[in-house]
Amino acid sequence: MPKFETHALSEISDIRISNVDKKSVAGESRVLLCNYMDVYSNEYISSKLDFMQATATQAEIERFKVEDGDVLITKDSETPYDIGIPAVVVEEIEGLVCAYHLALLKPDQTRVNSIFLSEQLAQSETARYFSRFAAGSTRYGLPSKAIAYTPVRLPSLGIQRKIACIVQTADRTIEKTEALIVKYEQIKAGLMQDLFTRGIGPDGQLRPSREQAPELYQGTPIGWIPKAWRISGVSDILESLVDGPFGSNLKTEHYVQDPGVRVVRLQNVLEYEYNDSDRAYISEKHASGLLRNQVFPKDVLIAGLGEERFPVGRSCSYPVDLPPAVNKADCFRARCIPSIAINKFFMLFLNSESARKQIRRFEQGVTRPRINTGNLKRLSVPLPTISEQRLMCSKFDAIQRRIEVESLGLEKLLKQKNGLMHDLLTGKVPVQVEPEAEPEAAHV
Repeated sequence: MPKFETHALSEISDIRISNVDKKSVAGESRVLLCNYMDVYSNEYISSKLDFMQATATQAEIERFKVEDGDVLITKDSETPYDIGIPAVVVEEIEGLVCAYHLALLKPDQTRVNSIFLSEQLAQSETARYFSRFAAGSTRYGLPSKAIAYTPVRLPSLGIQRKIACIVQTADRTIEKTEALIVKYEQIKAGLMQDLFTRGIGPDGQLRPSREQAPELYQGTPIGWIPKAWRISGVSDILESLVDGPFGSNLKTEHYVQDPGVRVVRLQNVLEYEYNDSDRAYISEKHASGLLRNQVFPKDVLIAGLGEERFPVGRSCSYPVDLPPAVNKADCFRARCIPSIAINKFFMLFLNSESARKQIRRFEQGVTRPRINTGNLKRLSVPLPTISEQRLMCSKFDAIQRRIEVESLGLEKLLKQKNGLMHDLLTGKVPVQVEPEAEPEAAHV
């Protein structure tokens, strides 16, 4: 097992607590700011990021200039358990300055590798150390002394560099998978637009666009749609649409530990996707009095309440591999008349731009927009035949499966990296380096 020595962070790095704010002041030099979220949201700081523009004094620029090989950590947080998040700078970025709420670390390159240091600071042991010393009540901050005394375990510089190379190789694979998911998501967004404006022709392919074949389209109050379609009201295609139980009939105090009957809540409903990571249950006895609110596989779930990142009216299908459930308030359950519309088609429609535009006209509230079942029934649906609906759903399923496969692969890669990093950074798994790979001074 390689020998690890523990050092205080201040012994191996120059630590600078930034006081550079986001203001632009006349007479000061223009700079790019590396802000809190730039560090919090990224493992690597590079020119790919969209940095904010501001100004700084010459003294601030000299002291807080961000350079290749620097490591930055978040100094403040709303919780003590989410503080000291690191990111490493991997290239020279002209005019970049470290902003307020961050600590700028300039490692001694003769003793510590920057990427290794960043990974070491991201480990759970360091996170626990930071949480113990984070001070505050509504917002927490790391005292300068706590940052300076942060314990860092270091093997030889050669081993650090070898581990850094392993980290970068793993991260490149993760980055490629993330890029592939983004690409497929963009394809899905374009496909959804095409499906609800062009639909699927008799040949099983997307119809020619209106520009290419205007004779195939008709104008309607909700826009141009294929002539083979008709406009129908939501109320005319639904067998049922129910909100959650009224008032005190289903409250948090009714929840029990599993086993029980699943409760579908607002946080479970994402766009196209059911989030099964946040689970709640009620007793079978209590559920027996909520038969009206039963949810079965393939039912359509609709969010009656929105927020900044999650639009009101977003929808998903209840998964086929989950047991029957009940829906809570602000989470609607819908079922289509099978001879008129397919449940999945209706779910796709609710996530389309056509539905979004209509929902905006009926939503109420400012900070958290909402829609009720009465207004939801007033939406107009561009309705193809059942056979075309099936084809549209099949096209969606094909791209969605590709996204799910890559997402599962990404999840596996992240777990593998976390496990590997813990083993490497604690010395549990030895790293062998050739003697000539032990430089007197090095920087990756």
